[in-house]
Amino acid sequence: QLVESGGGLVQAGESLRLSCEASGFTLEYHTVAWFRQAPGKEREGVAHISSAGGTTNYADSVKGRFTISKDNAKNTVWLQMNSLKPEDTAVYYCTAVQMVLFESSWFIAKMYDIWGQGTQVTVSS
Repeated sequence: QLVESGGGLVQAGESLRLSCEASGFTLEYHTVAWFRQAPGKEREGVAHISSAGGTTNYADSVKGRFTISKDNAKNTVWLQMNSLKPEDTAVYYCTAVQMVLFESSWFIAKMYDIWGQGTQVTVSS
């Protein structure tokens, strides 16, 4: 399973670091991504990282502000979120799949088969 932590309530411009720890399996061979879902909106991909951690990708809305990283030895993925905006408010989910995804699939939720329970991030203006 995947367990997210690190969410909370912050003011605009502040930072948060989300963690996603895997248990029962190793992330070494898994592509991992962070998705988010705001009330009344569809789940959207935010950041993606390849199994070895050498390739990262971001949604345009967070590019330059968010950084995804992965430590296979610690079986953990992080999402560093800087310069947070009110529109970043959402439940953030960590997800993984044991396969290599092509660019067109990085932010398609149905491509992933392991999901965490989510962690709430609220950014006040």
